[in-house]
Amino acid sequence: MGVVIPLEENKNKLASIKPLVDLTKTDMERVNQLILSKAGSDVQMIPEVANHLISSGGKRLRPMLTLATASLFGYKGENHIKLATSVEFMHTATLLHDDVVDESDLRRGKSTARTIWGNQASVLVGDFLLGQAFRMMVEVGSLEALDVLSSAACVIAEGEVLQLSVAKNMETTEDDYLSVIRAKTAALFAAAAEVGPIVAETNKSGRNALKSYGMNLGLAFQLVDDALDYGGKAADLGKNVGDDFREGKITLPVILAYRRGTQEERAFWRDAIEGGNSSDANLEKALGLITKYGTLNDTIQRAVHYGTIARDALAPLPDSAWKSALMEVIDFCIERVN
Repeated sequence: MGVVIPLEENKNKLASIKPLVDLTKTDMERVNQLILSKAGSDVQMIPEVANHLISSGGKRLRPMLTLATASLFGYKGENHIKLATSVEFMHTATLLHDDVVDESDLRRGKSTARTIWGNQASVLVGDFLLGQAFRMMVEVGSLEALDVLSSAACVIAEGEVLQLSVAKNMETTEDDYLSVIRAKTAALFAAAAEVGPIVAETNKSGRNALKSYGMNLGLAFQLVDDALDYGGKAADLGKNVGDDFREGKITLPVILAYRRGTQEERAFWRDAIEGGNSSDANLEKALGLITKYGTLNDTIQRAVHYGTIARDALAPLPDSAWKSALMEVIDFCIERVN
């Protein structure tokens, strides 16, 4: 199954996270060392499972946001390393749990931990990583940072449960969907970006600006991810095109196609998603309906909207290499569709 829907071509595919990677390189080396150290355990299966996912090639964008937003406000201490590592452990734990809930077989092009070690090990190692994340937060000694990240952990869990409640329900609205991705994805982006200014002891307006930046960047990021599932390439996705369809996930391209469709087309969506009839032939038809109603480009336009809000959140801050790199991350996240 290799159907790919081409999205509108962007003529200026120049955005990159390389400026952010370069600026945070030294600190990220320290984060990576701490990740390996804190993922260790005398229980052999724990580092095996954790390192399987940790070493699988993710961009580590979230911890880079923590490092960058601390440095943006001139932070010169050590605590941003532990907070960035905590953020990455929270993210990794979420992925381990997600793959169990979604019954996913691939993650970044590799077999998921649950397919190798089983669901129980994946959940429990995720719990171990969350515990290590909170230990590092306590070591930092900032109640404000602990409050932000622990609150995000609660919101992420709520998002998981909310997603379960709307799963395979074609009456899910766009507002319902946005509530899910705001909790599941954007909340951690927001927390990762906010704890940087907190540890740098900046003012409330600086914190709020970076929190808004992170939240809206996270929304844009997830909207693009959901468009890529129907319009990307398997090699780029690290999973198969149409996996969301096969898993019965209700994402914005599907919501819009269902809302805009004829009575017969809506019956098809109910049979495919709610009825679990996700054959290759039905995936072909779903891709055709998504093309017919232009829902991928509309999903990307929603992402552009949230990207603009993220850009405006940073706009009042003084110009710097850090600010420029954070701005470029917005374009990079959106331009992944091309």
